[in-house]
Amino acid sequence: MEKSKIRELTGQLTLEEKAGLCSGKDFWRTKAVERLGIPQIMVSDGPHGLRKQDDDADHLGINDAIKAVCFPAGCASASSFNRELIEEVGEALGEECQAEGVSTLLGPGVCIKRSPICGRNFEYFSEDPYVASEMATAFIKGVQSKGVGTSIKHFLANSQEHRRMSSSSDVDERTLREIYLASFEGAVKNAKPWTIMNSYNRINGTYAAENKKFLTDILRNEWGYEGIVVSDWGAVNNRVADLEAGCDLEMPAAHGNDELIIDAVKSGKLDESVLDTAVERLLDWIFKAVENKKERYVWDRKADHEKAKKAARETIVLLKNDDDILPLTKGSKVAFIGKYADKPRYQGGGSSHINSMYVTSAYAAAKDAGIENVNFAKGFDDKEDKYDEALANEAIELAKNSDVAVVFAGLPDSFESEGYDRRHMSMPLSQNRLIEEIAAVQPNIVVVLHNGSPVEMPWIDKVPAVLEAYLSGEGVGAAECEILFGDVNPSGRLAESFPLKLEHNPSYLYYFGEGDVTEYREGVYVGYRYYDKKQIPLLFPFGHGLSYTSFEYSDLTLDKEEYTEGEKLKVSVKVTNTGKRAGKEAVLLFVGARDTDYVLRPVKELRAFDKLSLSAGESKVVEFELDSRAFSYYETKIPDWFVESGEYEIIIARSAEDIRLVKSIKVTGTKKRPFKITPDTTCGDVLQFPECSEKIAKYVADYMTLFDDGDSAASEAMSPEMIKRQFEYNPLRSVVSFSLRKPISMEEVKKFVDGLNALINS
Repeated sequence: MEKSKIRELTGQLTLEEKAGLCSGKDFWRTKAVERLGIPQIMVSDGPHGLRKQDDDADHLGINDAIKAVCFPAGCASASSFNRELIEEVGEALGEECQAEGVSTLLGPGVCIKRSPICGRNFEYFSEDPYVASEMATAFIKGVQSKGVGTSIKHFLANSQEHRRMSSSSDVDERTLREIYLASFEGAVKNAKPWTIMNSYNRINGTYAAENKKFLTDILRNEWGYEGIVVSDWGAVNNRVADLEAGCDLEMPAAHGNDELIIDAVKSGKLDESVLDTAVERLLDWIFKAVENKKERYVWDRKADHEKAKKAARETIVLLKNDDDILPLTKGSKVAFIGKYADKPRYQGGGSSHINSMYVTSAYAAAKDAGIENVNFAKGFDDKEDKYDEALANEAIELAKNSDVAVVFAGLPDSFESEGYDRRHMSMPLSQNRLIEEIAAVQPNIVVVLHNGSPVEMPWIDKVPAVLEAYLSGEGVGAAECEILFGDVNPSGRLAESFPLKLEHNPSYLYYFGEGDVTEYREGVYVGYRYYDKKQIPLLFPFGHGLSYTSFEYSDLTLDKEEYTEGEKLKVSVKVTNTGKRAGKEAVLLFVGARDTDYVLRPVKELRAFDKLSLSAGESKVVEFELDSRAFSYYETKIPDWFVESGEYEIIIARSAEDIRLVKSIKVTGTKKRPFKITPDTTCGDVLQFPECSEKIAKYVADYMTLFDDGDSAASEAMSPEMIKRQFEYNPLRSVVSFSLRKPISMEEVKKFVDGLNALINS
């Protein structure tokens, strides 16, 4: 509907009707205004599947939803590093929503994986904001191409479930911009989601729903967002303040909050124009949904199950494969051990839980594929962490009498879910013990993991092969079987780091916070940014993932030797499949800032990636284009993105640790960093400005000779390097006084400083 007609319609609404449109009718529907032809529309949970509920609605998956298709969860889909695949998943979900009369799907989740123990990490994409943003962009484009809206969530800094409805995420501005806002920014600008869902938590003391800085100043005024902001279910704390901040829709149905809006307008506490603006956004969203509705649309659950299976094939990560134990020989005697071989854990718990019609297990898939000599033993029961001697002995005996044992293990539902965080990174001790016992009798052991977030692997040195299946949706078992027996070449790559133990995580000391305050003290050093800087050994690094073939990287080319802010830099690299079978390869491009004395920066940051499909012996050239943002950090003194002049590295890699090619490039920024020289400014900081060098040259020379006058004791005690360093770290007032070797007034020092400021700010 045209904006002029929406404004006209808004003008015909009563105050009560306008306030009513700002909250839901019930758990999933908006209110209608029948006299003006404004219909109700329906939203539904579903970052990785449609969880439509009609009656007996709930938010955490206690009651059943319609039978639907469960695609890989965010933790898994991000490991595909395949935008096209994620867009296809989005398209399928959009079609399902059309068939079920759902106007907006509540997803994707792009919150940063600050710690591996966040209970909702399985829904989120990555520890890296660029990966999260790119995956979200693809998902949103796919869903919305079918005329169905999305709701990117949870805005903002919602990286823990612990005290999620009261906790304040206290984060500095640079970290917010570079990490937590960045995961949303690209998707908002490039995919234009119809809605954005704010989070429960506070941000630096102010609840997200009533935080005007983020909902209006940044989201709308800076990023140009034109859609609506909807509260997370129950995330409204002060309805009038929320509305003023930019939260348009309260969900679910309000309990007296509509009246608060009405009273505020009548009393003059709330300008009615604020309410009108929210209503206009809501009407635009409602009629967009109505205009894109496809009548009598039917969807095929079996066909979408095949799409879920296709997606799962690229989400599974081969973490370890010593002596090429995988793929398995189909004629060998194989033991499938563990509950998840027969009843896979393929999704997480909470509001995203899908009521799947078809679920494929690896054991059933092997039987369906006609693979003989595959036998099953349950091995453990995950209802409680208790080593069951009878189940374990049966599994150990089967493993002993087989050629290879494949143990399907991981985290049970009780270990990770929406609503609470894990307290450790351990798998159930009973499962770890079972793996150790089987490894003792069967050297040919493969572990397949079903989990939504990293786990510690105390048995890793005793196991030659590990597959990380994550929570890869209802097709996970078929995909696992195809990869285990070589019908599919694994191509998944970790979108998060796997630390050796939880204590190595950068947020470890501060994660749960104190009371209702959680300080993000690690700043921008999240995930690989921290492990790189600290050189901390990892179990598996960000980007890690093996293949049944091999790839060679060559011919890294930059289209210019020097780069100036505002230009585009084109980067190309040739990738060759040097193995004997077809495979897919994710190519990662990091940018590293070399000369960063002024500001602390990570060793390298991911700025681009692409995924190639290559036949055996085939070569392809992948091309990337970088803009100024790739070389920037957020300078709070401007405040804006800032390109620091200096030498940078363009790094082509398979993972954060597997660097293949590197080229240096000189980068020149065009903005000046705001800087005010004072008498207390160190000489080293002044010398970063070339225009000041001549002005203080005489003081430099005089100071250097002050302590170097031949055979004096001072000369012997102070080396030239010590004098140089002392000069750099001394404040101007001290150096000027020392150099002149005579008293000098502070007024004279200030006059000298004023001259320097005039030079650098001219």
